[in-house]
Amino acid sequence: MRVSQMLVPTLREVPAEAEVVSHKLMLRAGFIRKSASGVYTLLPLAWRVIKKIEQIIREEMDRQGGQEIMLPIIQPAELWLESGRWQVYGPELFRLKDRHGRDFCLGPTHEEIITDLVRGEVRSYKQLPLLLYQIQNKYRDERRPRFGLLRGREFIMKDLYSFDRDEAGLDVSYQKMYEAYTNTFTRCGLKFRPVEADAGAIGGNNTHEFMVLAEAGEATVVFCPEDSCGYAANVERAESPVRKLAAGQAGELAVVETPGRKSAADVAAFLGVEPWRVIKTLLYRTERGLVAALVCGDRDINEIKLQKVLDVLNLELAGAEEVQAACGVQPGYVGPLELSGVTLVADEEVMQLRDAVAGANRVDRHYWHVCPGRDFKPQVVADLRLVRAADPCPRCGRPLEEARGIEVGQIFKLGTKYSKALGATYLDENGQIREIVMGCYGIGVTRTMAAAIEQNHDHDGIIWPAAIAPYHVIVIPVNSKDTAQMSLAEAIYQQLLQAGVEAVLDDRPERPGVKFKDADLVGYPLRITVGARAVESGQVELKVRRSGENHLLPLADLTERVIEWLRRL
Repeated sequence: MRVSQMLVPTLREVPAEAEVVSHKLMLRAGFIRKSASGVYTLLPLAWRVIKKIEQIIREEMDRQGGQEIMLPIIQPAELWLESGRWQVYGPELFRLKDRHGRDFCLGPTHEEIITDLVRGEVRSYKQLPLLLYQIQNKYRDERRPRFGLLRGREFIMKDLYSFDRDEAGLDVSYQKMYEAYTNTFTRCGLKFRPVEADAGAIGGNNTHEFMVLAEAGEATVVFCPEDSCGYAANVERAESPVRKLAAGQAGELAVVETPGRKSAADVAAFLGVEPWRVIKTLLYRTERGLVAALVCGDRDINEIKLQKVLDVLNLELAGAEEVQAACGVQPGYVGPLELSGVTLVADEEVMQLRDAVAGANRVDRHYWHVCPGRDFKPQVVADLRLVRAADPCPRCGRPLEEARGIEVGQIFKLGTKYSKALGATYLDENGQIREIVMGCYGIGVTRTMAAAIEQNHDHDGIIWPAAIAPYHVIVIPVNSKDTAQMSLAEAIYQQLLQAGVEAVLDDRPERPGVKFKDADLVGYPLRITVGARAVESGQVELKVRRSGENHLLPLADLTERVIEWLRRL
């Protein structure tokens, strides 16, 4: 391709709307343009990257026995009502009515409609297992779309669904997808980590997220540094052993003045006690009423764990007015003693305390020498704490480490959640009706492109891994008015194309500096510069974008050396 014929509208300034690196660089390098909030047009360079990622995905899905299909984006509400998710999914679901008043939605995910397909076609155990996948646009009405393609309202996803006879079959399908995802992201040239995760709105039991490690990641991952252990989890799901706290002896309950001290840290400093000895009490609103969640003062509450423990659909931190009405005091002085009409849920560590501090439900007052079990009895005791770096690994006990990650894929064991709800069954060898056991496996295609940039860039622009770069090589003649340079550049360009190398010729009548800056911004893995020395000596300069190193290569060896370099990148 010739740059003079390409639609690559590069920008010199960073657009004001862009927050993260991938968003800034995709706008500046001419990969995307905004159509509406959270909705983007993919320009030719971006589309080439997307097609390469999709091809890698297809090859890995097909290798494991996947069959590609295409499901409708518009889905009838009846199926979502059958599964029970029509009311549960929330405002993120794009809902619409046709001219007859029938309800539909734009698919954010396709469990219902593919289960409906399979329940109509599969009758016998002889038709299982099945691995069916698609790659297409999906939609989610994000409250606040941001970060470009990392959190949009329209995005491209691959989702595969497995259908098995039993849990043993599901285990096999799950392992196939685990391997396929590992191969996919490895081939895309990404540094990633599979981590245990929460299933969220899709549901199911076991699940892993595949996280690309990058500072712009929205998720926090904790992991064990010991390779032989291998534990890694999203903090939403992460676990850690209960600490052994020097809880002390239970003294006589007393009320102490704590003027203006509302936070656990401030109360601990004022009273001269360890922060973990202060019981942090937070009120939450649920569809079943108010809940008071208790953790040690140096901990944060993991709201995902709390929601699972309570088995509620809605969980929101109560506002100041609600807290005042329920507890008779403003937030900061609420404690578990003498609370009525509120469900008490305590973290396991809280129940170890014997000489604790807690809010007295009066302004500027706290209880001292609080003893859980003696002074208050929670209805539920469970793991509610948010795991953090330095907490012990739940497998080997070593201190956990922490990193930011971008979720690019997730695999779920759904079990019979959807087959039971929608009646997807088969007849086994004995003629007995059995529910099909399902799995769900998603990859964010547009998200993977953005994550690759977050992980591979410098101050000059994008540094594409060769496997997903829009083009492999750009050939730049220094002086476009020099006939000899242009002829040599053209010959090199044609030679690379004939060898199967994806090459671009920058034939624009621009200054060399402009061409070099654009090449670095777009992120071509290799750059070949054709100047006066190349014409005179028969040697051209090859620059490797990732390392910045330059090599003088004879024309006779150029194509072979380019192919060698591309294999390494």
